[in-house]
Amino acid sequence: MTRRIVLFFLMAAMFVPAFGQRNKKGKEAKPAATEKIVTAAKDHHFEVAKNLEVFNTIYRNLDMIYVDSLDAAETIGAGIDAMLGSLDPYTEYYPEERLQELKSIFTGNIYAGIGSTIHYNPVIKRVCIYEPYEGNPAHEAGLRMGDIILSVDDESMIDKDVSYVSSHLRGEAGTSFLLKIKRPSTGKTMQMKITRRQIQNPTIPYYGLQPDSIGYILLSGFTENSAREVRRAFIDLKKQGMRRLVLDLRGNGGGSEAEAVQIVNMFVPKGINVVSNRGKLKKVSRDYMTTVEPLDSVMPLVVLVNGNSASASEITSGALQDLDRAVILGTRTYGKGLVQMTVDLPYNGSLKLTSNKYYIPSGRCIQAINYKKKREERVATPSMCPTLWPRFSIPAMAARCATVAALSPTWK
Repeated sequence: MTRRIVLFFLMAAMFVPAFGQRNKKGKEAKPAATEKIVTAAKDHHFEVAKNLEVFNTIYRNLDMIYVDSLDAAETIGAGIDAMLGSLDPYTEYYPEERLQELKSIFTGNIYAGIGSTIHYNPVIKRVCIYEPYEGNPAHEAGLRMGDIILSVDDESMIDKDVSYVSSHLRGEAGTSFLLKIKRPSTGKTMQMKITRRQIQNPTIPYYGLQPDSIGYILLSGFTENSAREVRRAFIDLKKQGMRRLVLDLRGNGGGSEAEAVQIVNMFVPKGINVVSNRGKLKKVSRDYMTTVEPLDSVMPLVVLVNGNSASASEITSGALQDLDRAVILGTRTYGKGLVQMTVDLPYNGSLKLTSNKYYIPSGRCIQAINYKKKREERVATPSMCPTLWPRFSIPAMAARCATVAALSPTWK
């Protein structure tokens, strides 16, 4: 018995030091990990301070010694643009003179021009008139969809891209120019004088009731009060006898995230998570929930999208798809899953910077390009619309709506 007790204490004596060492090591591991984090933070702050000092010193020497006088705004501005350009296309610096341009992103695109959308026709390889807005200079001059733009003030627009032609159609309000076009329906070449005016693109260029009680709403952008405009159009169509709805987001590049959530809320119940923003800082991360009861939670709904449907358009269509509230028809969407915020800068400037990624209800982040790895190709993200649907007639949409309504228990 005595031998057994002695043996027990000898074994305990062998294990206790080892146990104590493990505890000691465990206690040392925590400070070691914390020390690594602190060291990494110090290294980061040192790199920031070092590079800012180097940049400042370089410019100071250029300003004093360089053979030609430098324009500080232009030279440093080029450096700022290069730095932001290495991140993503959405992070931009807006000096005071460009602030109106930033405001127009949220309030609606206001410019001086002819009041028509234009597009590139890949078949004939020319830029054409796409949709002249009623009551604007293009409509008043008699321009029609499909008219081929040949020249602006005798400068040829042949073989030019959309942005180049657009920059020549726009200008100061009250200025006039000569526009030469070719009308494909007659083959005639026509020339007309057009005077530019202040133009604000309509949020809803068109809505109306189609055959078979199908309502159609074309939404051009998610600007300020766009959800209110969609709401008005929906109520008006319902009064006219609408029983099914087609919401057209093709070519809609997005805009306000809050407006997108309000539009989704028109069709889904109160208290549903529509989109979540997640970023580096917790204070800028948030969840957007539906806050009111819907206008209609059972009406069959089809949302049209294409490759130029981006950002808020993808939130709207993606959330309605994830919540089994709508059928999405069209081609693969653009893939912009990044959210921007604005930061006020000295001397009345502003910085629009990417602060979050957004996630729709299923947890998908529909960001196609991985800017972090500087890759310029599209990564393999699930398409919101895997099947390609080229063009749709209203009867085809009606048939599709009827099929979905018959198969979906939530729409019965």
